[in-house]
Amino acid sequence: MPKIINFSDAASIGIHGLIVISKSDKPLNAILLSEKIGFSKHHIGKVMQRLVKDGFLKSYRGPTGGFEMKKKPEDIKIYDIYRSIEGEVDIGECPHDLHICPTNKCIRNDLIKRLSEEFVTYLQSRTLQEYL
Repeated sequence: MPKIINFSDAASIGIHGLIVISKSDKPLNAILLSEKIGFSKHHIGKVMQRLVKDGFLKSYRGPTGGFEMKKKPEDIKIYDIYRSIEGEVDIGECPHDLHICPTNKCIRNDLIKRLSEEFVTYLQSRTLQEYL
């Protein structure tokens, strides 16, 4: 069934992973995160490394290693996590970049632009702390 708004697995891993890590009092590795959020440890590892690179997490190597929060959950907007994984949301004028439209009013342009703006505004208004 088609969906209007869809989170990629990577974005879902990023958001859910940070929630689980925020709730933990010790570093969590990709295996433990995999058990808790249900994605492969390899995919989780790649996403978490991206979040380390962007300053959300610290990572530790070795048998007692894993990931722990570098930033406070109240300082992290859900959109910051989403943008770290997916990049900036494109709120373009025409979804097909058409320069000449055969109609006087494009329902897709108005609708897609408005929904994209609302999606970004919603994610920017929520912090990670709200989900702990």
